Amino acid sequence: MSEGSKTDYSGQTITRENIVPDTPRQYKVIIHNDDYTPMDFVVQILKDVFRKDEVTATQIMLNVHHQGKGICGIFSYEIAETKIVRVHELAAQYEYPLKASMEVE
Repeated sequence: MSEGSKTDYSGQTITRENIVPDTPRQYKVIIHNDDYTPMDFVVQILKDVFRKDEVTATQIMLNVHHQGKGICGIFSYEIAETKIVRVHELAAQYEYPLKASMEVE
């Protein structure tokens, strides 16, 4: 008898499918450009919230500035949501209109 099958009381063989759980969806967190938030503030957000080093944070900030948005990282839904909330809290604290969003990877 195979590992994935067994016999029930009536003598019939019951096979159990090998079920592989789906990996959780991943989400890109994106910061969007605006005309008011200073570039150094965006770099600081990237360093503090997303744990980016200075060079990487500067490159992402330049993507935001030149392309209108920049990807800050890829996370599970809950972590992405938490990071977006933190970005919005810090932006509000300093009265900047900086926005972040997420989309499925």
